[in-house]
Amino acid sequence: MNKIDYEFYSLIKKFELMSKEEVYLNIKNRYLGLNEELRGNIETFLNSFNYWGKLDYINNDFEEIEMIVNFLKNNLTDLVVFYQNLKDYKSKKILLAILRNYYYYDFTMLNEVVDTCYKHYFDPDLVKTTKDSVFVDVGSYIGDSVDDFLDTYLEEYKKIYCYEVTDTSLAILKDKFIFNDDIIIKNKALYNKNTTLSLNTSHIDNSANTITEDNGNIKAVSLDEDIKEKIDIIKMDIEGAEFKALEGARKHIENDSPTLLISIYHGFDDLIRIPKLIKSFNKNYNFYLRYYGGNVFPTEIVLICKKKTKS
Repeated sequence: MNKIDYEFYSLIKKFELMSKEEVYLNIKNRYLGLNEELRGNIETFLNSFNYWGKLDYINNDFEEIEMIVNFLKNNLTDLVVFYQNLKDYKSKKILLAILRNYYYYDFTMLNEVVDTCYKHYFDPDLVKTTKDSVFVDVGSYIGDSVDDFLDTYLEEYKKIYCYEVTDTSLAILKDKFIFNDDIIIKNKALYNKNTTLSLNTSHIDNSANTITEDNGNIKAVSLDEDIKEKIDIIKMDIEGAEFKALEGARKHIENDSPTLLISIYHGFDDLIRIPKLIKSFNKNYNFYLRYYGGNVFPTEIVLICKKKTKS
């Protein structure tokens, strides 16, 4: 057992031995012990979104801490299983760093595990392409991930599909890739069924727009129905709709075993339920984590699922 293992299992044991009330009070007291500027920055960030609960120490609202407590206490066994399924110690240290931040507000280890070596999502040791690779970018925004993909792999791909539903982002995508016949822009949301959804526009940025099941005019399709050819790489960052979109990609995951690059930070439970969902579809994956940073809260957590190779 190395130091990362020791610290992870010690932390899990600590959570096991404490009641929910004890975990809550410990986290709350640590939070109140932070300096006022940091507390303000954390609250401003969290309260700008609807993913992680509210946090407002002046008005004694600690919903976010309650959600963390429930996540930790309700998922200890699954956290251990997930840790044991991660295939490198970089991934394991990332998971440990996330849990330490949730409980201790430890930003030191989080800063240690931020990946600054490669482009967001595209670790070439894990994500490889060929001239025949089909890449599906779900939540393309303005093409920043496609830009990074092209910068990393140059012309080593066959086709790229971009899924986006925000009009301003679509206009930028179409203009940017107007001369790229191998980049196909799709004005559709990916979901677990063919339906129509509503778009909720974020006051922060269009990259944070979300979709809901309210009646709307956004066309939604399943990936299994929309693309019939073999897919090699799927990236998803769709503000909390990843679980539903993955359900709609089940056949591709089962049959193609594409490399999956999935954002798993838009809800505490995503850290557990998304890897479990993928494993239920296809047991022939190795799991990795990569972390691309968050100044006051651990966001930009990417689950990389890579097909096992025969040794």
